[in-house]
Parts: sequence; structure tokens; C-alpha cells
Amino acid sequence: MTETANADLYRRAADLLKPGEITLHGAVVHTDLDNEAESLLHQLTLEAGDVVAEHAGIDASDTYVYSGNDDDRFGVNQHQGLTVAGDEFVWECQQLMRDDTYDLVLYWEAGDALDTVVADLGGLDHAVSVVGVTEDGWDAE
Repeated sequence: MTETANADLYRRAADLLKPGEITLHGAVVHTDLDNEAESLLHQLTLEAGDVVAEHAGIDASDTYVYSGNDDDRFGVNQHQGLTVAGDEFVWECQQLMRDDTYDLVLYWEAGDALDTVVADLGGLDHAVSVVGVTEDGWDAE
């Protein structure tokens, strides 16, 4: 059942990438973090955003996280990494509780080596597995 649920998540993530004003890549980061580990989930989200920013050629210290908790255009647990100068989009993340652990769904502007970003995300603490996503589909686990 988990395989089917994951395939549905990957399909929905791929669908969100198309069509848009810019070409996006994405990743689903499966974690070992449960509802009791919100501070670790927050830290993982920041670290994942830093990985994406680095691959986009942006120093992580030149970004900030905008959380949509108080913005009706955002859902709960939806965050954006924006540049300090200009509020330009760097990445977006949604934190989803699934099967008693969190998954992070990340999106960013394409133009990078998706496999390299996925590998670097997989090296983060609490990342159990990472699946790269494009508008054409996803890499099998």
C-alpha cells in the first residue's frame, strides 16, 4: 500500500510542476520524523532549502524563509525560501504527515543537476530516501 501511496504523491508532485511560468524540479524527501519531532522537521526544512539554494548559486545567508501560517494564500506547513534582496523565489516546501512520519515536498527552478541535488538531500540527517521529480515524472526508488 505504501508503494501505491508514494506513487500517488509523486504523481501529484509532478503535476504541480507543470505548466508554469518557470520550469521547476522537485524532490520528495521521506523522513523518519514523527509528530513529536517538529523542531527537527523545521531544521531539516532549513537544511534542505540551503541545499537547493547552494545548487542555484545562491548563498543560503542571502535567503530567508517565509512561512505561510499567517497568509491565506498558503497552507499550514508550507514554506518558501526567498532572497533577502528582492524577495525572489528560491524554493518552496510542503511538510506532509504520511504514515506517521513527515515527508518534505520541495520545488525549485530547474537548471541544476537534479540527481546531484537529490543525492545531497539524501545526505541530510533524518532523510530516509529522496525521490527526484520533474514535470515528466519521477525517479524510481
